Amino acid sequence: MTIPILPTISTSCIVISAIFVAIGWNLIRKKKIDQHKKMMTLAAIFAVVFFIIYASRTIFIGNTSFGGPDSIKIYYTVFLIFHITLATIGAVFGIISLWTGYKNRLALHRKLGPITSIIWFFTGITGVVVYLLLYVFYHGGETTSVIKAILGT
Repeated sequence: MTIPILPTISTSCIVISAIFVAIGWNLIRKKKIDQHKKMMTLAAIFAVVFFIIYASRTIFIGNTSFGGPDSIKIYYTVFLIFHITLATIGAVFGIISLWTGYKNRLALHRKLGPITSIIWFFTGITGVVVYLLLYVFYHGGETTSVIKAILGT
């Protein structure tokens, strides 16, 4: 079995991002503000790298459909929708949390930070499960480029 390189790299980036968030959360609990900022910045960088790889792959190569048994496809689809929703909410919260932290709007930052972190942890976990279901446990289904789908080629 071959594991596709781009999904492996992008999923690794989200896992690394979540690890940096966990380290950053621990650092702020210890009042190590400068180290906290560095960890959260690294977490954001890895999240952006994930997004660039994911978006590029989606546009130029396409998305891989679920290749597992039809009997569990509906469960996979519901889980995928849950993951995408979490990822979207987590990204928005992440941007706002970073912005409030960098702008020293600490009252809002302190409220949003823990919520954002928890959402990001679940995003990372569910992302790994999606990756495992698409590429490890089952062979991925058809992959179609968004550009091909739009242009009809």
